[in-house]
Amino acid sequence: MGRLANKVAIVTGGARGMGASHARRFVEEGAKVVITDLNAEAGQALASELGENAMFVQQDVTSSQDWERVVTEAEKAFGPVNILVNNAGISVASSFEAMTEEQYRKIIDINQVSVFLGMKTVLPSMKKTENGSIVNISSINGLVAGAVGYTDSKFAVRGMSKAAAIEFAKYGIRVNSVHPGVIETPMVSEGDAVEQIKQFAKFIPLQRIAQSEEITNLVLFLASDESSYSTGAEFVADGGLTAQ
Repeated sequence: MGRLANKVAIVTGGARGMGASHARRFVEEGAKVVITDLNAEAGQALASELGENAMFVQQDVTSSQDWERVVTEAEKAFGPVNILVNNAGISVASSFEAMTEEQYRKIIDINQVSVFLGMKTVLPSMKKTENGSIVNISSINGLVAGAVGYTDSKFAVRGMSKAAAIEFAKYGIRVNSVHPGVIETPMVSEGDAVEQIKQFAKFIPLQRIAQSEEITNLVLFLASDESSYSTGAEFVADGGLTAQ
């Protein structure tokens, strides 16, 4: 307990799944957390559950205006931002031939452009703390090939994290990317590929997909001062999948 004491965090895509897991644990560890999501009902419910150290702000992560509003409200409620977790994202399985330009641009906007906007917008606030941590959620498909669009965006998140880490280091701000394998989240369990995911788990050395809390443990480490000498790095949590 207390690993994030006196810190202010923003977690995007925080209403459900992995983002909600991060938000819960951050509050438990002493942080004040701004949860953002398009899903206002779920976001408000989670913020109410977590109490006075959490608040919800509805956000379209592809909107620069929304990002400005989120950071402004975070500072107004809790003070300068120490931690940003760029967690919001979508997954679309499609071939090159089948994917439309509209679909492709939507994936890039949500998974990639939002990360750029988040880092750019939070920087002035985080500079005030001289002790910031940005955790960008990529994927194993930021390391190895997967579906078009999704893979492209997740490789970009990995690259942006490195570029930002070099530029932000002079401000005492660290930037790292996290690369989960398959996680038990609503995006997986409620999708069309449930049976495929179960079959895929057989190829994972640990023989199972991960729980959100297992990724949260890694995100918490990177958000905390325990990872004070880690920046510009990839942190993989995939049950050994990419080690094969």
